[in-house]
Amino acid sequence: MPGNENSVKNIMSFYYIFRRIMCMMIEHNLTRHSTMTHLEKLIRKKEKLVVGLMSGTSVDSIDAVLVSITGNGTSTRFKQIAFHTHRYPKGYQKFVLKNSLPRSGSVDIISTLNILSAQYFTDAVKALAKKARIPLGKIDLIGSHGQTVHHLPEYQNLFRKKIRSTLQIGDPSTIAKLTGIVTVGDFRTGDMALGGQGAPLVPYFDYLTFRSTNCNRALLNIGGISNITLLKKNCSVTDVNAFDTGPGNMVIDGLMNKMYNKPFDYQGNIASQGKILSGLLGALLDHPYFLRSLPKSTGREMFGSLFIEKILKKKSNHLRYEDIIATATEFTALTIYDQFNRYLRKQLKNNVLDELIVSGGGSKNKTMMRALQRYFSPTQIVTSDSLGVSSNAKEALCFAILANETISGKSSNIPNVTGAKQRTVLGKICL
Repeated sequence: MPGNENSVKNIMSFYYIFRRIMCMMIEHNLTRHSTMTHLEKLIRKKEKLVVGLMSGTSVDSIDAVLVSITGNGTSTRFKQIAFHTHRYPKGYQKFVLKNSLPRSGSVDIISTLNILSAQYFTDAVKALAKKARIPLGKIDLIGSHGQTVHHLPEYQNLFRKKIRSTLQIGDPSTIAKLTGIVTVGDFRTGDMALGGQGAPLVPYFDYLTFRSTNCNRALLNIGGISNITLLKKNCSVTDVNAFDTGPGNMVIDGLMNKMYNKPFDYQGNIASQGKILSGLLGALLDHPYFLRSLPKSTGREMFGSLFIEKILKKKSNHLRYEDIIATATEFTALTIYDQFNRYLRKQLKNNVLDELIVSGGGSKNKTMMRALQRYFSPTQIVTSDSLGVSSNAKEALCFAILANETISGKSSNIPNVTGAKQRTVLGKICL
């Protein structure tokens, strides 16, 4: 009968729908189980191949390093396998910097850049793997700092809330999906949520790698911004102190771009031909950041294009370009020394610093290094390369190590450095 036929059809239709729902649920649970099993295996794996990614305040390239890591915490051991500098396309740097300034960027452009930069980070991973002749499938983990477009470490009061904020683009979930590799990113915000400034984060890596039982060491990284870490002899992680001293290469590079149409002063050659302008140097040293108490961190918001424009406005026609570059180079070296003396030297027994270990692009600037030697004498000044850590790869190495700490459940911020209320695991794990 027609009624019975309709009933049978309805029952069969319900059966097929029910079976499909059950299959989808089983498939979802299997996928979830498979994903979690993969993550559990990764956490338990004795030796991991990890990529570290770093794009600094200069926005000229991505540093990508491949490293094998065993252990975690103070038992961490690592070996660098390959390093690759991945250049951004022409015009990208200018576009990012323009849209990082207040009232210059817009929400649609920042949203687009977040995904676009993630694709460049992905390209860097693939290029690195190709260089190392290792298939992507053999890489266990990626740690990505992202690209900072704005960093506001000082408290703001807004709608009855007291907040600090930062923004790193280069969405780590996009990197994970496009590479097929678990990715840890967005390291700064966890520290900020606990009242910290979210920076600097490199001091934890410095502690794991360079702590010493027989000498007082300071680790100086001169990137766009300079940051210094003090490791007293036999220090524990709670003894570590560090902060951003102020500009590194940022002011020099900005002036080189404006006056010479060059990205940087190669080996400090132009600075070596100039004379230091005492009046200009004094004006630069008057910046309020240098008197700000610890903890403190800074960035392009304070020493970027607006700061450089002020320097150029002070420039009169009779000043030679090489003198301005020489003064900017001296300014960086002098502020590093001043900030070390002001905030760190008193923590050392007899005020003696045995070694200053330099990394970053500034370590290649011979004029800068001579100035540091002049100020810090008789302290021995070496580059991190002499201790087995590439000065070019150091910051990228840091984020490979931090990613390993994150999936191991290890805290990697240092409250004494950032001002956070407590130690915490940093970053977001993207599957």
